[in-house]
Amino acid sequence: MSLWSRIADALSALAKGEGLSAVFDYLRTPPEQSVGFTIAVIALGAKMAKADGLVTRDEVTAFREVFTIPPQEEANAARIFNMARQDVAGFEEYAKRIKAMFGERREVLHDLMEGLFHIALADGEYHPKEHDFLDRVRQIFGLQDREFRAMRAQFVAGTVADPYDVLGVDPDARFEEIKAAYKALVRQTHPDRMRARGVPDEALKLAEGRLIAINNAWDEISKVKV
Repeated sequence: MSLWSRIADALSALAKGEGLSAVFDYLRTPPEQSVGFTIAVIALGAKMAKADGLVTRDEVTAFREVFTIPPQEEANAARIFNMARQDVAGFEEYAKRIKAMFGERREVLHDLMEGLFHIALADGEYHPKEHDFLDRVRQIFGLQDREFRAMRAQFVAGTVADPYDVLGVDPDARFEEIKAAYKALVRQTHPDRMRARGVPDEALKLAEGRLIAINNAWDEISKVKV
């Protein structure tokens, strides 16, 4: 059974009245981890697409840039997005269930937030209501404000990234501490590590922008710290 078919089967629980609990319980355990990541992006992305009051074609097709959808699976993909978008549950309930599903696996939640930023910017505009939506999801996920600021700078044109925010360190931290944080982030962004934590191959392309931001931050800090 394909990835998209399995996701469609899981989301069909919503239509049958089984609720979010049944959907996310189905997705908790391996080998469904990558399915769980994908449905999390789709479910929250569908809710966020309505945050500015208008669901655009660009926002829908943004999924194609994160997840490769085979032609034979396009119907399933459309069904998934529409079911998540029309479900009466609020986005905060989705976010809480996703947080419970991934627990303290902060790296996965960070990956997911990047997917949501990608969808938010698909129409070329970062709407204030999308900002509020994403910031609230960030809070539910338990991610730090500095992580959110770094992601926003990565995706929103004209936003300058604080290199210390990108590396998650304080400006007065020792050089050795900053270097260790940099190396740890590079390891976390390696494709093999991301696959191991359930990120589908199609979504790995988002890590390219993160790695560029990490390297740029390190270059900027190392010039003044050495």
